[in-house]
Amino acid sequence: MTYVDGFVVPVPEGKIKDYKKLASMAGKIWIEHGALAYVECVGDDLEDKGFCKTFPGAFKSKKGETVVFAYIVFKSRAHRDKVNKKVMADERLSASCDPKNMPFDCKRMAYGGFKALVNL
Repeated sequence: MTYVDGFVVPVPEGKIKDYKKLASMAGKIWIEHGALAYVECVGDDLEDKGFCKTFPGAFKSKKGETVVFAYIVFKSRAHRDKVNKKVMADERLSASCDPKNMPFDCKRMAYGGFKALVNL
């Protein structure tokens, strides 16, 4: 079964273009180092329909923010650990990830590693 790293982060709507530039560069690095897939999705249908919590509600999004949902797919957790070690050592990523100059608040990002439960 595959392994997935997942991320959710509120992003100011005015910074989506900057976020996309950073995500596109990061995605190329992850794929280059062996990730099977890298996907970043910007919120589109986030309206509260009353039956469950929405991403903006869960993340207490502020006015003028949207939510980005992202995931990276790996062969296994061991493969993920190997790929992420290479990615974190890649100077292209570290040079562009100054926490003081990011298009989002890093402290509000949620992250986790997940074993695939169903993979059709």
